[in-house]
Amino acid sequence: MNKPIENEFHTVRGYQLIKQSESRLTPALEDYLEMTYRLCLEEDYTRINKLSEKLNVRPPSASKMVSKLVELDFLKYNNLDNILLTTEGRITGAYLLERHNIIESFFTLVGSANALEETELVEHTLGSATVFRIKRLLEFFTQNPSVNQEFQSFMDLSAFPEF
Repeated sequence: MNKPIENEFHTVRGYQLIKQSESRLTPALEDYLEMTYRLCLEEDYTRINKLSEKLNVRPPSASKMVSKLVELDFLKYNNLDNILLTTEGRITGAYLLERHNIIESFFTLVGSANALEETELVEHTLGSATVFRIKRLLEFFTQNPSVNQEFQSFMDLSAFPEF
């Protein structure tokens, strides 16, 4: 007889604390860095007011988080109070934006009613290997349009309960 797989279960918060101890960035810091990266794609810098507006937070909150990202060497200020990305900030920000886009594309593919909101809720909890596998799944559907269409038809025939 097979021995059951023994897992060490945790609460959601427990898993968050484990993941946080493995990373220097909290989910909130990831959100700020991702948005800073997005804004710095438009120009080479951003400012506190623009960042706070895009994240729907007050400027003092944005300033506090930017200061933490500066301490962690993801961001820096220049003498004009412009927020700039460091090399590490640019690399990490690019990954965070790519992760966001992959997850949002996945939720869109499966017909999520609010792909953006669901992406924001779960993107911080997925490991990079899982994100890579989701990316590969999306590439598979892109490279196989007939399979994608078959999947979409299958999804259209399904009734989804509201929980």
